[in-house]
Amino acid sequence: MKLEAKVYIVGAGPGDPDLITVKGLKVLNSADTIIYADSLVNPDLMTDVKQTATIVKSAGMALEEIVDLMEQEVKEGKSVVRLHTGDPAIYGAILEQMSHLYRRGIQYEIIPGVSSVFASAAAAGVELTVPDLTQTVILTRAEGRTAMPEREKLKDLASHHCTVCLFLSATLIKKVVKEFYEAGWEENAPVVVVYRASWPDQKIIHTTLAKLHEDMRANGVTKQAMVIISKAVDQKLLKEGKYESKLYDKTFTHGYRKGVTSGK
Repeated sequence: MKLEAKVYIVGAGPGDPDLITVKGLKVLNSADTIIYADSLVNPDLMTDVKQTATIVKSAGMALEEIVDLMEQEVKEGKSVVRLHTGDPAIYGAILEQMSHLYRRGIQYEIIPGVSSVFASAAAAGVELTVPDLTQTVILTRAEGRTAMPEREKLKDLASHHCTVCLFLSATLIKKVVKEFYEAGWEENAPVVVVYRASWPDQKIIHTTLAKLHEDMRANGVTKQAMVIISKAVDQKLLKEGKYESKLYDKTFTHGYRKGVTSGK
């Protein structure tokens, strides 16, 4: 695959090297230069890259160093892959890189990846949008050193009582629980925590809001965890089998099927 001399911002997926997209893998394996977030991206993805490729670990680099390197390589006629964990659009810190590249006249392209939120849902065996239970998913984080915009405080978002998926919040769980209580959630509200989704050392913790902090600490989970708080992650739903969509209801008519009369 012949690549243009520009920057490709590629989502590496959540951890399992098989969860990068086909397009992402083709671009990665064809790149002249690869700059990857070695603190989070699985190094096994480097297995089939070009033998002549320059591989740079970015965990210890500042923004300006990364962009300077991108510019230098592209101006030398090389293709550059900037490999991010998960999907670059979610907490990927890519706007700042794109802004620098734009102002320097460097072309770039984004190739999406599988986000850890969806890898976590898959690992836990849950659907995040269950008919008649919750149809809205909020992707957010607890407020830490990075402040949250005034209208995006966790208490306010939690007040919608829909599915809430928390990134980057494992060290702030006591604060998370407090804000959910303030938003009217009950102590027995179901929660699932997935540590390092799709990695070999993945852990899945089914718990409740009241036991969330205790169970995470008992399992040694203090980072790299997706916390999903939702009625949709209640394990009892599998046994109950009462929440079913209209799409496959035999009485429901849509563009591809005429529904039968109820009772027949």
